[in-house]
Amino acid sequence: MDAFLYIIAGPLFLISIAAHFYVKLRMRPKQDTDSEDDYYEFEDQQPDVARYLKWSRLTFAAAAIGVLLLFIAAVI
Repeated sequence: MDAFLYIIAGPLFLISIAAHFYVKLRMRPKQDTDSEDDYYEFEDQQPDVARYLKWSRLTFAAAAIGVLLLFIAAVI
């Protein structure tokens, strides 16, 4: 059981961290003059910002699950 958790959690953590860096560096919405006119309440309704936030949360959650599984494998 311990080895199985390491086999699943290790790659999950590494892939999700790499994907999270990719999202933070490449998918960040461009700041142009039109975006300054938008109110901050409606900023997350823009397609680029919504996609960025969705993938950022997804990759961070996957990294957190990977760390949790690694911790469980280390404790067991």
